[in-house]
Amino acid sequence: MPSPELLEEYSQFFRLLSEPARLQLLCQLKQGPMDVASLIKATGFSQSHISRQLGQLQRAGLLRCTRDGARTIWQVEGELVDDLCALVQTRLTQRLRDQLAQLQAA
Repeated sequence: MPSPELLEEYSQFFRLLSEPARLQLLCQLKQGPMDVASLIKATGFSQSHISRQLGQLQRAGLLRCTRDGARTIWQVEGELVDDLCALVQTRLTQRLRDQLAQLQAA
């Protein structure tokens, strides 16, 4: 059983991922590295909103950034985001299949 401290860390991590704007940014960045101007164009979010969300994702270790002159290029860090997305997609697909089977059996 995880300690209460570890459970709190888990909770904070999942809370981070519960924000739709952060999920949208992660999905955009899964497609490849982007700068903030490209993220603004892709999402319609304001620069300050994007910067705040990117900072939180970076502090959680999900993103990293590099400098290209005056631009900051953001990208997904490692395979964790892909792994999490695949896990959630598998779970949601199975849940929908189960619901469909229940409807067909009724």
